[in-house]
Amino acid sequence: QVQLVESGGGLVQPGGSLRLSCAASGRDFSTYRMNWFRQAPGKERELVASIARSDGSTDYADSVKGRFTISRDNAKNTVYLQMNSLKPEDTAVYYCVGGIRVGVYAYWGQGTQVTVSS
Repeated sequence: QVQLVESGGGLVQPGGSLRLSCAASGRDFSTYRMNWFRQAPGKERELVASIARSDGSTDYADSVKGRFTISRDNAKNTVYLQMNSLKPEDTAVYYCVGGIRVGVYAYWGQGTQVTVSS
């Protein structure tokens, strides 16, 4: 069992940056593949970025590729999402999600709101 708590959301102007953090408690954080999802009002939930548990390989949605970077620090049981060049369409609730392999999303945080607006 893993408990996940996100932080770092807020209001930012277009073109700005934010870094989201997700602190994990519980056992074996390093054995989980970690993901960031987002959901905007009236839209489907979207998988934004993923990072492997072992070699740290990453995957991104086309909508954020080149602007967002996912990383993890297994010693601190934390996963990050660095978001640069933010756009109004990035406005959403962002969720940290853990699972044991690709396509498994077993553990969810409570979400953190990101609003991109001038």
